[in-house]
Amino acid sequence: MITAATHDTRSIAETDLIACVPHLRAFAWFLTKNRERADELVQDTIVRALTEEHPFQPGTSLKVWMLTILRSLHCDEQPTSQVRIQSLDDPLSYEPAVLPGQVASLEFGDFRRAFWQLGDELREVLILVGASGLSYQDAAMVCGCRKGTMMRRMSRARRELLRALEDGLLADK
Repeated sequence: MITAATHDTRSIAETDLIACVPHLRAFAWFLTKNRERADELVQDTIVRALTEEHPFQPGTSLKVWMLTILRSLHCDEQPTSQVRIQSLDDPLSYEPAVLPGQVASLEFGDFRRAFWQLGDELREVLILVGASGLSYQDAAMVCGCRKGTMMRRMSRARRELLRALEDGLLADK
């Protein structure tokens, strides 16, 4: 966990900030489903973090603070931009970097369809806790809710994924 406990000043160390960028990009892409918009959101997050009125507090997680800013920026712009654009320059954005074998490819496709059938809150907890490795407490801070709420969402997300995969409730899309 990256913290500001080792810093003498309230400024964010460049190396700590750079270490957060992959997590910010992954979460931004998950929220926007568009690579260019995700990159813009990450850039806006970094600018906001460096110019924030309430600077990063020593002893807290920089990654959680940055993810919270990113999510807040995304939520703030949602009512004004409901149209989602898929970039023509990135046709394989939903595909894994290395194509798996035939059976694994089918299983991955089933998982992907089941994942995208979940509600936004359930997908969000799977990304934050499952993929980004945040604790339930840190994920709750990012989402502005209680730890127990995140734990219930994770449990429900796992149940719904399992049910969709086992009972064949996958959408054809």
